[in-house]
Amino acid sequence: MPRFAANLTTMFPELPLAERFGAAASAGFRGVEVLFPYDLPVPLMLDLLATNGLTLVLMNAPPPNYADGPRGFAAIPGGQDRFRHDFRRALRHGRALGARALHLMAGVAEGAAARAVFVANLRWAAAEAAQMTLTIEPINRDDLPGYFLADFDLALAVLAEVGAANLRLQFDAYHAHRITGDVPGTWARCRAMVAHVQVAGYPGRHEPMGGEIDYPAFFAALDRDGYAGWVSGEYGPRAGTVAGLGWMRGG
Repeated sequence: MPRFAANLTTMFPELPLAERFGAAASAGFRGVEVLFPYDLPVPLMLDLLATNGLTLVLMNAPPPNYADGPRGFAAIPGGQDRFRHDFRRALRHGRALGARALHLMAGVAEGAAARAVFVANLRWAAAEAAQMTLTIEPINRDDLPGYFLADFDLALAVLAEVGAANLRLQFDAYHAHRITGDVPGTWARCRAMVAHVQVAGYPGRHEPMGGEIDYPAFFAALDRDGYAGWVSGEYGPRAGTVAGLGWMRGG
């Protein structure tokens, strides 16, 4: 089975964020994501990670308030200064926390100008953070209307154009299903560029079990293809988080 991580932004919602680290460790996780870890002081978060034997495997950039703010600036024409400012802040935070990967959010945009800005910003960021793995993630437009990067072919083309070894694909099987309807086929096309995987069930975006996505087959494909990265549960539990963790054990 793959190495599973818990997204602490979405999982264990029955607990305050600071208590989710211990709960994740007790449930058997050794890796965690925190999409926007900027509200917890760095020393506290480092202590929570170390005390519980956890690795921060992924966080998001930019750091502004996600609840009602823009979903990133990387592909926003005219937003290059904002992107660079926020990226540098997120990078400092990620390095301090020992984050393994930093996801760069494209934002809401469209057209050739947005693509050109996206490529330029990603090329700059990859050079600025040569020792950090950076990721881009296709996100479906039903969940996030107008999001620029909503196509896996576009993502692969952008990665090829940027041509940076530390810029990779973040493969979310839930989004792959909603965008293409073909998780196995999309994985087969993208796997060589994937540095991080996320999972959630469909419909409902709950536990990755049952529903329309065959997760036992997907996990078997990851093993068969030699994927050695993290697979993070990025979902809202149907009830208590621990009660829904059967998917990690294949049932």
